Amino acid sequence: MDRSLQRLLLAGGLIVSLAMGVRHGFGFFMPPMTSAFGWTRESFAFALGMQNLVWGLAQPFAGALADRHGPGKVLLGGGLLYALGLLLMTVSASPVMFSLSAGVLLGLALSGTTYSVIFGVLGRTVPAAYRSRAMGLTAAAGSFGQFAMVPIERSLIDGLGWLPALLVLGACALLMLPLGRSLTRQAAALPQTAQPHSHPHLLQGMLHTFSRAWTEPGFRLLMAGYFVCGFQVVFIGVHLPAYLRDHGMGGNVASMALALIGLFNIFGTFLFGEAGSRFAKPPLLAGIYLARSIAIGLFLLLPLSVPSVLIFASVMGFLWLSTVPLTNGVIASQFGVQHLGMLSGAVFFSHQVGSFLGVWLGGKLYDLNGNYNIVWGIAIVLGVMAALANLPIRERASAAFAERAAT
Repeated sequence: MDRSLQRLLLAGGLIVSLAMGVRHGFGFFMPPMTSAFGWTRESFAFALGMQNLVWGLAQPFAGALADRHGPGKVLLGGGLLYALGLLLMTVSASPVMFSLSAGVLLGLALSGTTYSVIFGVLGRTVPAAYRSRAMGLTAAAGSFGQFAMVPIERSLIDGLGWLPALLVLGACALLMLPLGRSLTRQAAALPQTAQPHSHPHLLQGMLHTFSRAWTEPGFRLLMAGYFVCGFQVVFIGVHLPAYLRDHGMGGNVASMALALIGLFNIFGTFLFGEAGSRFAKPPLLAGIYLARSIAIGLFLLLPLSVPSVLIFASVMGFLWLSTVPLTNGVIASQFGVQHLGMLSGAVFFSHQVGSFLGVWLGGKLYDLNGNYNIVWGIAIVLGVMAALANLPIRERASAAFAERAAT
């Protein structure tokens, strides 16, 4: 493998690792911050739901800007907003201010520092035969970030308090700035498999591309499945620590569970990325969603214990972000890589609508019922529906899209 490509993968992986790793520990801030400010869980959950929704709304634009002008400025803006959002979280004494800092600013930051932007670069620099593998490695880096950062965040909160912990994380976010410059330099040194998006008007070009892709049934089904992915993982990622605490388990068990999700996520994303380069991706996606529903069902049916929590976390971790390289690989196969950042962002928006509903409904229904039972049930049913939605997808280039997009 070319050294420039190796360095590009390393820089992209570290950026995703930091961006995803920091946000995966936000669930640990729920008990101390709601206690300090007298908020309900819904207030905290709504802000994180807003973060996911803004992230999803902004992602197609971030991807399109990176497709059109390159990733450098997008990554720079994303890294600065990430640090600023974490800083402002420390002075957000009302739910509205918290929604603006943790919700809007961090949502915008994540849109410029995560998968759609990085995968857009990979799609144009990595040969097609290795594309799924490269995406799997990058997604695995995001998983490693969760594995590494979750216990670090828990230790920072326990040792320093939630406010200093946020300041430390803000300093960590600034590391994405030099990494973004490195990624841009390495990408410029590699041959490009597609030219940047050339439509003279950005928004008009985005609508033109999306409308052409939307006519493909497989694209709509892919968006439906990714909606479910967002609902499941964000509900579990944010509310699992509180769920375990409600059942008498200490924060160390929740920390271990989230760390195991991150650890096994590394293996899952890498192995499914490898599998996607050898086998059809839609059946693999269907299997992931069905397996998630089975895992959640067994977790609820079996007696809750430390071993059952850790086994559940390990299984869910293996399935956690394994959808990411497969979903983006299907998009590249169907529509090519010229518009990969934008179309990946559009599908990701569906993911984030699901994320918003998962995290917000978790808090809302908990406040109404005193438990998470209804949301767990919704997650199971949606997983089965997502499995059925992915089965009819055909992984082949869309000649109709190429013809219409050229007009």
